[in-house]
Amino acid sequence: MDEDNKFAIQQSGINSGYRFNRMEFAGSLGDLGTILPLAIGMILINGLNPLGLFLGVGLYYIFSGLYFKVTTPVEPMKVIGAYAIATGITASRIQASGLWICIFLLIIGGTGLITLIGRYIPKPVIRGVQLSTGVMLVSQGVKLMLGESKFQAFHNAAEPYLQVQQIGPVPIGIVIGITLGVLTLLLLENKRLPAAIVVVGTGILTGIFWGTGEGLNQIQFGFYLPKILPFGIPSLNDFTFALLVMALPQIPMTIGNAVVANADLSIQYFPDDGHRVTYKALCISMALASLMSFFLGGMPMCHGAGGLASRYRFGARTGGSNLIIGSIFVILAIFLGEHLMGVIYLLPMSALGVLLIFAGAQLTLTLLDMKTRKEMFVPILVLGITLASNLAAGFVAGIALSYALKSEHLNV
Repeated sequence: MDEDNKFAIQQSGINSGYRFNRMEFAGSLGDLGTILPLAIGMILINGLNPLGLFLGVGLYYIFSGLYFKVTTPVEPMKVIGAYAIATGITASRIQASGLWICIFLLIIGGTGLITLIGRYIPKPVIRGVQLSTGVMLVSQGVKLMLGESKFQAFHNAAEPYLQVQQIGPVPIGIVIGITLGVLTLLLLENKRLPAAIVVVGTGILTGIFWGTGEGLNQIQFGFYLPKILPFGIPSLNDFTFALLVMALPQIPMTIGNAVVANADLSIQYFPDDGHRVTYKALCISMALASLMSFFLGGMPMCHGAGGLASRYRFGARTGGSNLIIGSIFVILAIFLGEHLMGVIYLLPMSALGVLLIFAGAQLTLTLLDMKTRKEMFVPILVLGITLASNLAAGFVAGIALSYALKSEHLNV
């Protein structure tokens, strides 16, 4: 065990399972690429409350770290988030969708039904969900570098909060992305200068020196508390719309990626310490997070295999990483309130893209334990259907195909 880890365990003051060293800090930054683009988009486009949203994110990180004790990701529910940003729906409908998700997850988690469901999901389907999620993360990372994400298109700029958009004929996002990508490759195994700290630190410095300063001049330090139900109670129409259009499409992806694939990956990474990361615990955790977001005016949140792969790849191993990043978000929210967006805007989109690319690449490598042609065919089909439609469709089709291929009469 290296000296940093020994010192961290001795000084943690909680238990020997928590570490607070530079690797935990680096890993804690790993899933910012999944959080910030969707969070910023839903704040600017859908009117979500910045204070409530980021306070909810911070608290969820902390509670997850305290309960699960291993590094645990926090992510937006992507089907809901992507649809919200694309259509510009009201904040009330986003809140209603979160409450529906809460109710559903409490039912399948509290009754233990999710354990039964998970028992009958074949391993090749889990690998297909992980492969598909990884490829989507890489794709989204490349889009952020190229300036082609929905958020960047909305602003008609590759880097909305940088003064410089191009260096000669080359978009600034590509320059930043390639530079930080090379640094990441060089530092990925470096424990003295962890890659994620370099990526985020360099990105923030870029924002300080070449940023537009959006929101920085409005920062006012104080003590801010969130409003409860800032958008009021959603109407019956909001609840009906949210159930049919957002909650139901989100559920298969949540079960496939945030519960089954995430728990499977956690077992791979933490065979001795990850025993608390169960299907039931993940469901109840996400239900309570969505309920908290409903009251704070934030976004529906979940765990996810992509975020876990990213945090692990950049060095996080214990719940200490959750306490670190969670505390940062809580402090920013409480002492800056809605003005914290000025700090968030400092980080270029292309820097977040680099984090996503390496997170996605790490997640796709779980496919390596598929040995037979039939086993390999299922994840590839899940990926193909996901790219053509969505992950929920790929997940359901993969289950059907996997059981069909158990027949000796079918070959691939």
